[in-house]
Amino acid sequence: MINQTKLYSILNKSSVIASDVLEAAAKEAKEKRADVVQLLVAKNLASETIVYETIASALKIPFVDLSEIKIRRDILDIVPEPIAQLHQVIPFEKNDRVVKIATLDPDDIETFQFIEKKIALPTELYLTTPTGIKNALKQYHKGLKAEFREITSDQAVSSKAENLKQLAEDVPVVRIVDTLLEHAIFESASDIHIEPTEKDTVVRYRIDGVLRDVMTLPKNIQPGVVARIKILANLKIDEHRLPQDGRFKIEAELQRVAFRVSILPVYDGEKIVLRVLNESAQVLSLEQLGMQPGSLEILQRNIAKPHGIIYVTGPTGSGKTTTLYTIVNKISTPSVNISTIEDPIEYRMPRVNQTQVNPKIGLSFAAGLRSLLRQDPNIIMVGEIRDPETAEIATHAAMTGHLVLTTLHTNDAVTSLPRLTEMGIPSFLVASTTNLVVAQRLVRKICTHCIESYTLSKTAIRNMEKQIDLQNVLTILEREGAIASAKQSPETLLFYRGRGCRQCNDTGYKGRIGIYETVEVTPDVSELILRNASTEALRQAALKHGMITMLHDGFLKAKSGITTIEEVLRVSKE
Repeated sequence: MINQTKLYSILNKSSVIASDVLEAAAKEAKEKRADVVQLLVAKNLASETIVYETIASALKIPFVDLSEIKIRRDILDIVPEPIAQLHQVIPFEKNDRVVKIATLDPDDIETFQFIEKKIALPTELYLTTPTGIKNALKQYHKGLKAEFREITSDQAVSSKAENLKQLAEDVPVVRIVDTLLEHAIFESASDIHIEPTEKDTVVRYRIDGVLRDVMTLPKNIQPGVVARIKILANLKIDEHRLPQDGRFKIEAELQRVAFRVSILPVYDGEKIVLRVLNESAQVLSLEQLGMQPGSLEILQRNIAKPHGIIYVTGPTGSGKTTTLYTIVNKISTPSVNISTIEDPIEYRMPRVNQTQVNPKIGLSFAAGLRSLLRQDPNIIMVGEIRDPETAEIATHAAMTGHLVLTTLHTNDAVTSLPRLTEMGIPSFLVASTTNLVVAQRLVRKICTHCIESYTLSKTAIRNMEKQIDLQNVLTILEREGAIASAKQSPETLLFYRGRGCRQCNDTGYKGRIGIYETVEVTPDVSELILRNASTEALRQAALKHGMITMLHDGFLKAKSGITTIEEVLRVSKE
């Protein structure tokens, strides 16, 4: 919020960031109309805390780090939450003489005057970080159980309304649904599960890929909650026997969140699953995906090619779509025409022509792809190759001078190549059109607030050796420079885990990152595809060319303190 020219001048004089790095970031920020500090932090070119401490020092304002401070509720209530969110100001300390206010914009005099007038006390300004503000804003929200106690005690929730529409508009039902959605957004949940049982209704959130029980609601609330969500998603509220799909959107001051709704009849009622899609989330850069330098270099080389196919593979929920969107964002320029066919469109991308599959009216991936080819595209993104027809059209598109980006459902990168021939694509076409296959999984990252180091016990090593070839893993770690020697005892190696703290809800994890393996179709690999070689032969050829498997990538990240061994073993296998 501080003037960009002023920010640049402060950082340039401070020498906290190398001048060439700062100059390049400032140029990029100007082109993208972004904040230079946010850009530096997002690309890991500078520490957020150090940058804001430097700015505070230059502006002669004290600095406070709110990222770990617990603020008393009575102090938070000095500034109403809507004002705190809109103006990014947080009261964090108060005495008889002064109220201390943390802000990102020390020049917002009007807001500070409004606060002083309201509380009849002078304010003392402190500069803080965006992360600190975000953490403090979360503290406005009571625990979910406390919220529901308040709702149900205020007014009785009845399931005996005259009709479902009236039930859905009952104030307590509206507040329950709003609270469930709001808490899911603040907890950064990717999915909300509302599941009826014989005696009650269980609510679970999927956070960092793992489902977690958050609430149990009385059984009598369930019809109203289902009806309310159906109305929001524009579904038939009196249909209880058939599955239904829909979506709706919430737009607030600072973010836009879409909810994809799936309703399925089950034995005890109707189960609802809502996918939470934060449309305000910034698309990642390729560097932020978390690839090893070698794999990243291969990916960058292949997305620069004018034609061919790049496949991203993995199970549902492994981050394939995020990877595709990141690639599209990287190569989207005014000089190319990019068209996509998706099911569903998860995020809107500027200057990209996105088409939603609609099987009800005959708009399948294959039919949409045929139409896209008449739209003069340079780059085509196909959400998923599900059938031989789509695979054939995509392959022919790659042959006729288009770069095609798509996804497949296979367990690893190498098995994608035989899978394509099984779908009826001739092996010579697979060999000539496939540029690169990227396989991926998502692992949870260790919480940075409670990370600790430890060494493996003999029992843990024995159990690990039953699951993986540990010696092979150590050899790769040595080759990549993560350890000094593959011959050293595994007991001497230092790994990391999270103890569990308030920041991560005592899980030890916060956020997720990808683990990857990339198979580039080199002349050797191409020759093997033409000969219909076995999966094992293809794997050996890829390993000979330096492929790092997902397991090895995971162990490299575990050794560097990004994730844990348990997470790597949970999502990957030899």
